[in-house]
Amino acid sequence: MLKNFRFLIIPFIVCISACNWFKSPPEIGKVLSEHFKNKIYKDFDTVAYDSVFVKTLDSLSHSFINPKTIKAFYASHNGEPRLITKFYTNGELDSLSTYLQNSKIHGFNPEVFKTLEIKSLLNELAANKFKKVEDSYIVIARLEALSANAYLNYNNFLKYGVVNPRNIFSRYYIKVLRPDSAGMMKLLASDNLLDTLKAVQPKSTQYKALQAAYLNANSESEKRILLLNMERFRWKMPEMGDNYVQVNIPDFKLTWFDKADTVISMKVCVGGKRENGYEDKLKAFAKSGNLDDKPKNHETPLLYSKINSIQANPVWNIPVSIAQSEIYWMARKDPYYLSNSNIKVYYKDKLIGEPDTINWNKYSRDKLPFKFKQGSGGGNALGKFKFIFDNSSSIYLHDTNNKNGFNLANRAISHGCVRIEKPLEFAEKLVGDSYTYDKLRAEVDLPPIDSTHVKWYKKRLAQKADTTKSFQLKPAWFGPKKQVPLIITYFTAWSQNDKIQYRPDVYEMDEKLWIAMKKTR
Repeated sequence: MLKNFRFLIIPFIVCISACNWFKSPPEIGKVLSEHFKNKIYKDFDTVAYDSVFVKTLDSLSHSFINPKTIKAFYASHNGEPRLITKFYTNGELDSLSTYLQNSKIHGFNPEVFKTLEIKSLLNELAANKFKKVEDSYIVIARLEALSANAYLNYNNFLKYGVVNPRNIFSRYYIKVLRPDSAGMMKLLASDNLLDTLKAVQPKSTQYKALQAAYLNANSESEKRILLLNMERFRWKMPEMGDNYVQVNIPDFKLTWFDKADTVISMKVCVGGKRENGYEDKLKAFAKSGNLDDKPKNHETPLLYSKINSIQANPVWNIPVSIAQSEIYWMARKDPYYLSNSNIKVYYKDKLIGEPDTINWNKYSRDKLPFKFKQGSGGGNALGKFKFIFDNSSSIYLHDTNNKNGFNLANRAISHGCVRIEKPLEFAEKLVGDSYTYDKLRAEVDLPPIDSTHVKWYKKRLAQKADTTKSFQLKPAWFGPKKQVPLIITYFTAWSQNDKIQYRPDVYEMDEKLWIAMKKTR
């Protein structure tokens, strides 16, 4: 009985609420009649206005970014001009117009919001020169629809950014928040337009510094770089907390932040830039299927994760792409390359005892039935440490046996993983206590910091030197004191020590972003 009553009462409540719009005069009629001291608005016909509004919304919606959400909002409110009813007479629609006009300070062209037309419609309504109430319907309908669209777009652009980076960059794996219909419906139902417009202004120190530089810049090229990075700082990144590690690819730098302070900073080498003409070459490869046509793309992906473990004396599981493009050719050229490089070969997960005897002419590199692993030790490409975090790209931070790369200006030279300049210092910060740190040092034959731990070190050296036993160097695992957030990101301009830093666009991501932002310029 109660259940049936509930289903009867809901339509009744909706009907009562809708009746407020259909009664004569409706709220909009009362508000405008009192504001202008003009009795024509007391004849406001909701049915006639609704017909005009539906046609107006249909004609405009093709240019809206979120037409379905706007239509759904007004459908749920019987087509009522809610923004004008609530915010015209108190001046908040005029404030919206002012914010739209001033959107230039964020690098937007005010006309993307139809600012001039909104201002013109506000002026036409304010002139109070309609002879009949029906003459006002098209002005009210158009002002309502354009204001709703502009209000949503302005808020969304500033709060979430203009572009969803995951839609334009193939290796952008950071989950950025984007506006949803529920949030936009809530915005349109706001009780205070002005407070919302004030609250949405970006508050980050970095954004404000770039914005100030943008407003003072003279050259178009500098303004462009600043604008692109303002956009990057608008993207809603995952919450990293105060303590996190950032790798900025264009800067070739790793920085560990604790609030505004830098815990540690070091050079990094990142993945090499994809081949010129990559997109066209990829299409050619898709047609031919020939590995010789496959273009190289070693760019380090942009991602967010947490560092969860450290591996001392790591084993390198060589990716298929590297096996096909490099290991295969080296083994064919030099039959002793594999054993000299401490690379073990596996067939159906079984170790091949003598890889030097493999007849490579029998195998095509695109159908190699082997897996390759480089064992722990000094010649390992990963060096002495690997820092592991969950991700779908098999990417990690690691040491390297080739330190010369850190002397280069352009350090986009790896196969995609990130080589770090000071792995031992980084490991020390991660483990966070002397006991674990000295254990880790002992694994790579370094003396302990704490003299009470010397016993471990000597024991290990004795094991290694004992030729009567076969000592095999194996990976050793260590856990960080706590998992540390890591973000691999891409900024070509940012503020540091009250000065704007600029870096080359090493992966040419600025150009793609500039094209995607065209609609706002």
